[in-house]
Amino acid sequence: MKPFAVTSPDGLSIAAQEWGNPDGAEILLIHGYNQCHLAWMRQVNDPDLARDFRMVTFDLRGHGLSDKPFDPEAYAHDQRWADDVKGVIAAAGLKRPVLVGWSYGGRVITDYVRAHGTAGIAGINFVASVTKTDPKLHGTGGLFFANMNSENLEENIEALRGFAHACFERQPNAEEFETILAYNMLMPIKVRAMVRNRQSNPGDMLPRLDVPVLVTHGDRDVLVLLAMGEMTASQVKGAKLSVYEGVGHAPFWEDAPRFNRELAAFVRAANA
Repeated sequence: MKPFAVTSPDGLSIAAQEWGNPDGAEILLIHGYNQCHLAWMRQVNDPDLARDFRMVTFDLRGHGLSDKPFDPEAYAHDQRWADDVKGVIAAAGLKRPVLVGWSYGGRVITDYVRAHGTAGIAGINFVASVTKTDPKLHGTGGLFFANMNSENLEENIEALRGFAHACFERQPNAEEFETILAYNMLMPIKVRAMVRNRQSNPGDMLPRLDVPVLVTHGDRDVLVLLAMGEMTASQVKGAKLSVYEGVGHAPFWEDAPRFNRELAAFVRAANA
């Protein structure tokens, strides 16, 4: 892993990391809400992916090792999130990456495409992604969000623990869960609320996508319902929907061998 830093147009330091084969086809992995780049360890440490692909991860603003300002304006506008992605692509020297967005990362991809278009990317893999703001497409796992903003620390941690478990149908072991809970705690309570309160996403970018799109979704997802993935695939011309039976919100973790095979095939096809 080679870490590097990106400075956003509004002056934030965005922590980024490079993995794998520096001469391989490019993949930019974008994590979900309250997470960080460590969510992708089953991809960046996979020997087959590392042999063939150049992978870049980064921590979204407000997350992980990136800056976390207590200013709502730092999170309110789509353009800021879009420019962070553009900045990481430029700093890493990526020429035509496939963008992979998990959950909230899918929202960030739509921000990027709205602002900067698709000319500089080879394809998109939406993974249990939020591609449109629609409460009907979210499940019961979202009930934890309110108390994740609580100033009562005991109540907050209990909600955060519940949210972390809700990310998986096939649960991590105790040591893995400790790591997941630890990096979820890196996001300040006030920042969690600011990120969730930004403007809604109308889903307008989906019919306009003109690059290959793979939609990956678990049928046991209780945070972002399979119906979201089905809607995404139906709105994007030529998109492929890959449904993981018995899998929850994190297909890339719960069934990493299948996910990695499908990602590799998709990236190769997108760069053919």
